[in-house]
Amino acid sequence: MSITKKEILDLLGSIQIPSDNKTLIHSDVLKDVSINGSVVELKLSIKNPTLQFRKKIELQVTQAIQKTSSKNTVKIDFVIQEKQVSGNQKPHQAMNGIKNIIAIASGKGGVGKSTVSSNLATALSIIGKKVGLIDADIYGPSMPLMFDVEKEKPVVSNINGKSLIEPIVSYGVKILSIGFFSNPSDAIVWRGPMASKALNQMIHQANWGDLDYLIIDLPPGTGDIHLTLVQSIPLTGAIIVTTPQPISLIDAKKAAAMFNMKNINVPIIGMVENMSWFSPEDNPKKKYYIFGKDGGKNLSKDLNIPLLYRFPLLESVRESSDVGRPATLQKNKNAEMFLKFAEKVTEKTNERNKNISKTKRVKITHTKGCS
Repeated sequence: MSITKKEILDLLGSIQIPSDNKTLIHSDVLKDVSINGSVVELKLSIKNPTLQFRKKIELQVTQAIQKTSSKNTVKIDFVIQEKQVSGNQKPHQAMNGIKNIIAIASGKGGVGKSTVSSNLATALSIIGKKVGLIDADIYGPSMPLMFDVEKEKPVVSNINGKSLIEPIVSYGVKILSIGFFSNPSDAIVWRGPMASKALNQMIHQANWGDLDYLIIDLPPGTGDIHLTLVQSIPLTGAIIVTTPQPISLIDAKKAAAMFNMKNINVPIIGMVENMSWFSPEDNPKKKYYIFGKDGGKNLSKDLNIPLLYRFPLLESVRESSDVGRPATLQKNKNAEMFLKFAEKVTEKTNERNKNISKTKRVKITHTKGCS
């Protein structure tokens, strides 16, 4: 016996939309229900455009309906609810309004790449640049916490007939992260294609507007996300972050090698040596080289990559990230340090733009050695 429409409505009434107080039978969510034999077809209107969000709802609905009979199958047509904006909004022109796109990369996790990315973005904003930041670490997003916007949810705007995600703005920086579309306690267990699709949504289906810099905080390694990025947009350049530790240098060298590959060929603007030393508060002139000495400095010389900055290991910088207020916003030497770093990045970016032709999107036909 086929499931009835009333049974479907009862089941949908027990399913609540994630991050919302509405159930799936709410009038502005459920648009249509039809039954064709064992196939149940639904049309749902939702605010959250991400693939993960849609998959979560699809899984809940399928599990609920298949409890009545395992023979039932579910097909859902999702319609994205759009936020109307004023007619004088500038037309969206893909990435044309973004002057520089900088990828922050590291071969190894735990080297402070996200801390560098968040403080660079904030520092660039402070010195008068229009800045966007994409948290491309799909499996371990941290920017919502670092910018104190964990509870924010992006909306979708209709701009010139296109549905675009509105980035969250914090401390003058436009931010998008997969963390905005998932529960912080949930593990994101995706295969490469799903992660790559999520990244492409944040890049191409967002209302970035005019930016001087779009900073992209990459995950560790040299995998699907990195290849998706260089295939999707023309990067201005990359910055490699490492600690002085030999095990970190090995992976940083691999990250640099990936960008230097003949079929990728993305300019490396410079290298950052993070956690270079530790100085106790009661003896600031004393330096303890906890992770080794001069490793990043020597690697930058070996690879002929400019060393942009050497950041010490500072408890206050870590604390600032944990409370959602980047260290650049402190009125002390920490802020001065990151502001000098941002000025160095703009200097090297300008040199790169003057001396090297614009990067093109990569057409990868052979990726051996990229993993």
